[in-house]
Amino acid sequence: MSIVLPVLVVLHILVCLLIIFVVLMQRPRSEGLGAAFGGGVTENIFGAQTTHVLAKFTTWLALAFFVITLLLSILTAKTASGKTSIQKSLLDAPIPQAALPVPAPASAGATTPAAPAPVAPPASSPAN
Repeated sequence: MSIVLPVLVVLHILVCLLIIFVVLMQRPRSEGLGAAFGGGVTENIFGAQTTHVLAKFTTWLALAFFVITLLLSILTAKTASGKTSIQKSLLDAPIPQAALPVPAPASAGATTPAAPAPVAPPASSPAN
């Protein structure tokens, strides 16, 4: 599984470069960059149906680009779903116990009652 990710990255780069090359080879309606390759060079190499062949090849390369991108994102998400070393160390650390409240020392002049004073129950209202 560890070799799949680098192979897909290299394949992705190759597809990207091929897309760039094929798009530049296509002859636009106004000649644009198609003339930079000598005008009729693509017709001599691929024949008279150059536009049709290059358009189909561009479509297949675009499909390959999207599929490889999807595979790369899925594989990267699966490899990244494991816990990192920092997360593992934080999860394995002992949980600190809550500190018990320390009673304040009583002052010499003040006395504290041993028990709270009883509270009188509320007066009940007469039933109608």
